[in-house]
Amino acid sequence: MVHSEHNKSKNSGGFALIILGALLLIIGPQEAIVPKSLSIVTWIAGLAIGGLGFYLKFLRHRTKQQ
Repeated sequence: MVHSEHNKSKNSGGFALIILGALLLIIGPQEAIVPKSLSIVTWIAGLAIGGLGFYLKFLRHRTKQQ
């Protein structure tokens, strides 16, 4: 197949982590879903997971310019 390179799925794990982090940041302050004691934990987890996803999606393959 000539264009088999276009048909390969790309690593979308970084994008999924960004979405998961955003969902945790949305769910974190809502006391009906998450108990108040876990609210800070969900905020920190959302930032950490979203940051890791951003690194994997946008920064990992970037080459250093000298």
